[in-house]
Amino acid sequence: MAKILLVEDNAMNRDMLSRRLARKGYEVVIAIDGQQGIDMARSETPDLVLMDMSLPVVDGWEATRQLKSAPETQSIPVIALTAHAMAGDREKAVEAGCNDYDIKPIELPRLLGKIEALLGGKASA
Repeated sequence: MAKILLVEDNAMNRDMLSRRLARKGYEVVIAIDGQQGIDMARSETPDLVLMDMSLPVVDGWEATRQLKSAPETQSIPVIALTAHAMAGDREKAVEAGCNDYDIKPIELPRLLGKIEALLGGKASA
């Protein structure tokens, strides 16, 4: 079973997405701010990180940069989640080190396709 770290500060988004991912067979661990996300990526060694970009303490852009610059977490795929679907956001996410990018509100089939593409053989049970 693949483990996904969901870094999301909005309780409603966090609850909805974590339940839907769990129903699809993923183990979900949760962080509520960017610093906690960095710490949990190190301690939990997830197979993939879903990173909200608008986070308290450390924003998702900086948290991703830190994960991608640390040897122990740099190989973990990160999907940026943002409600700010502005021109240039995808490029900004890639520059920060994100492997992919998805917009809110989340369309689960689209997001699952991106997760499965990045996990390859480690998809849900």
